[in-house]
Amino acid sequence: MPELPDVTVYIEALRQRIGGARLERYRLLSPFLLRSVEPPLDALVGSRVATIERLGKRIVIGFEGGVFLVIHLMIAGRLQWRADQPKKHVPNTQLVLELDTGTLFMTEAGTKRRASLYVVRGRAALAEHDRGGLEVAQASVEEFRAALTRGNHTLKRALTDPTMLSGVGNAYSDEILHRARLSPIALTSKVSPEEYGRLFEATREVLAEWTARLRAQTNGEFPSKVTAFHDEMAVHGRYGQPCPVCGTKVQRIRYADNETNYCPRCQTGGRLLADRSLSRLLKKDWPKSIDELERMHR
Repeated sequence: MPELPDVTVYIEALRQRIGGARLERYRLLSPFLLRSVEPPLDALVGSRVATIERLGKRIVIGFEGGVFLVIHLMIAGRLQWRADQPKKHVPNTQLVLELDTGTLFMTEAGTKRRASLYVVRGRAALAEHDRGGLEVAQASVEEFRAALTRGNHTLKRALTDPTMLSGVGNAYSDEILHRARLSPIALTSKVSPEEYGRLFEATREVLAEWTARLRAQTNGEFPSKVTAFHDEMAVHGRYGQPCPVCGTKVQRIRYADNETNYCPRCQTGGRLLADRSLSRLLKKDWPKSIDELERMHR
């Protein structure tokens, strides 16, 4: 799922290409994408783009008259840009916006239709899509700690909860926790003030660094390869590969469609976290530490 760094770079690219542009026509190819009824998409035709902004992980395109398109790309949704108006759609197209500066495609790969599009009128209606998560770049460490301790959750869940923190998902939460040297299953009520300080700084640093890195990678072009997996990442998507800090193999916890990646030496004091499926399968044979796992492999 595109997170704060990816969405920020998308928005910067959109501002350069469609800021002030007039929407000439649209094509909605998926009946599952549009989740609102009033106002209709037709109300936007002929209007110019007035604002482009981020709302958590959502992209908001505002038009003249105070009408907003709220786009949530979810896991497989992506945006693509063409500086012309091609007759053929790009693969997996769900929505086409033809503007007087070019064509914006919204695509979604796979069979699960999770991406969404809302049309809302006015700032009050737009605010209903704000999950309320803290914008960490504008927050203090005290505000950060207060946001994460509103409930007693694991750090992984707290970082990815959009009502607690804005714009962070599965990928960057792994990187943040590795940078802060904290376990993904540590409870927010048990984290010390010093550890919250590390987590706060790690969150700000990771999001800022990856925003700058993705911006440099696009080099002024429209982002065309938005992915949650990058070779430069420390642990996310790097199961079985060496941790860049200590060289220990990165481990994982798998659940549903997601997995949490972590370094057992840097983050959990050598302890292996129980993978729900494997630990149930192996039962007493499940290794409790990275040293025990390494001995088994030898």
